[in-house]
Amino acid sequence: MPTTTTAADSSAPARIGGEIEYDKFLDCVHCGLCTAACPTYLETGDENNGPRGRIYLMRAVVDGRLDLSPRVERHLDLCLDCRACETACPSGVQYGRLIEPFRASQRHADATQGRAKNADWFHRVILYGLFPYAMRMRLALLPAKLMQWLGLDQLAERLGLLKLLPLRLRRMQRLLPKLKPGGSRLPDVLPAIGPKRARVALFTGCVADAVFRHTHWATARVLQHNGCEVVIPRGQVCCGAIHYHSGADAPAMQMARTNAAVFDAAGVDAVIVNVAGCGSMLKDYAHIAHELEPDNEQLAAKLGAFVSKVRDASEFLAELGLVPPPGEVKLRAVYQDACHLVHAQKIREQPRDLLAKIPGLTVIPMAEPEICCGAAGSYNLTEPEMSDRLIERKLKNLLETNPQVIVTGNVGCSMQIQAALRAAGRDVWVAHPMELLDLSYRREKPPIP
Repeated sequence: MPTTTTAADSSAPARIGGEIEYDKFLDCVHCGLCTAACPTYLETGDENNGPRGRIYLMRAVVDGRLDLSPRVERHLDLCLDCRACETACPSGVQYGRLIEPFRASQRHADATQGRAKNADWFHRVILYGLFPYAMRMRLALLPAKLMQWLGLDQLAERLGLLKLLPLRLRRMQRLLPKLKPGGSRLPDVLPAIGPKRARVALFTGCVADAVFRHTHWATARVLQHNGCEVVIPRGQVCCGAIHYHSGADAPAMQMARTNAAVFDAAGVDAVIVNVAGCGSMLKDYAHIAHELEPDNEQLAAKLGAFVSKVRDASEFLAELGLVPPPGEVKLRAVYQDACHLVHAQKIREQPRDLLAKIPGLTVIPMAEPEICCGAAGSYNLTEPEMSDRLIERKLKNLLETNPQVIVTGNVGCSMQIQAALRAAGRDVWVAHPMELLDLSYRREKPPIP
């Protein structure tokens, strides 16, 4: 079979995954080095729940040698798409460029047969109708804020009233962190402090802006202290990861078009992201466009230009050269790698290097820092059993360092870890690297005893 073609020839009926460039399957030499990095393989010991096994299954379906049975589908659904296998792979297999388009193709096939998984009430109302819209999220969280303020959420938990909720809503309530005052909406422009070194735009996203706006403010202030003029484009929308990772590629592509146009009009040197999952998705826009519209050269060029400017906040500051933060932050910290930062974006040392520049901060290494915590976007809502197993493993490793603060660069990881800490009765501050830098620049004390 020629390696430059897809598996299905023009005379054969369309197969699930048939649109994927077949060479990407052939990159896998089945050495198995990826298995030791795969969270679901580590937990189950099942070859079919590891990257090598899943690639074999997908390729067999594309070749027509295997039907996409419920059993096969289950092995694929259990994948977190954490991309740890890409870091471990010596052959450069682009696993994300296999599992993601395969899932999209699978969802399209399901939809034509009237059994689309992403057409249920949870996807339609919550994942697609609520999460991608920051304003809707803020309004939906108002009752939760009131309940937390009055202590009614804890009362409802003690009385067992939360058990009356559907499982996914119950898990959403459990994952919701203690909602902090996020501050007012960021202004259109924040001036640089000191000599101007760059003009950047801040990507605010959806869930992040509704739940972690205080992190956006901290990020903006850190950028200001590093000589950046910070603009916040008003027309920006959700990155599209919620849709794309669940197989709804058309709305994800529309969000990509919108964001590319909005940030291009802002005329900035870089687009700064402080959420690992969002940053990974934004950086994948050009790849996704190639998969969905391979002949649209104009779109590819437009999204490619946008992608070239996207930087994680820690990545950008490391490139720019950090202005030394002056204030002491005397804490014992542990840094946990967000999967879509360390594996998808290959950003590992930059956050650690920035933290090392904070006076008084001691960063303690942890065991298995790169194994997924089980958040994985909406995975902790759709795959609760495996998610709980992984956060139990992660929390054990985190707490062994006896930290005063757990540092991570992704809102999903933060929410997952905070929920696990509450369930374990442990009061440990969970913060973003930008929050610690912000404290140092402003010479403020951390919000812990």
